[in-house]
Amino acid sequence: MESDTITIESRNDFAQWAIERARAIVAEQGGNLAIAARDMDEKAIATSGNALGAAIAEALLEVFDGLVPEEAE
Repeated sequence: MESDTITIESRNDFAQWAIERARAIVAEQGGNLAIAARDMDEKAIATSGNALGAAIAEALLEVFDGLVPEEAE
């Protein structure tokens, strides 16, 4: 996945980023989980669920790593 740099200056900016990122994660990872659940494959459900959770955690760390403290003027 290619990453873009965005500037988050407000809560609204963060909310919009979070919504768009969540949609992308579900599009990438959710299909495997849905298939595993449909097939009632416990091992595949666990694997897919873990991959989905890891993608969410990675996205959160991505934004936290990008936070820049405001400099005192």
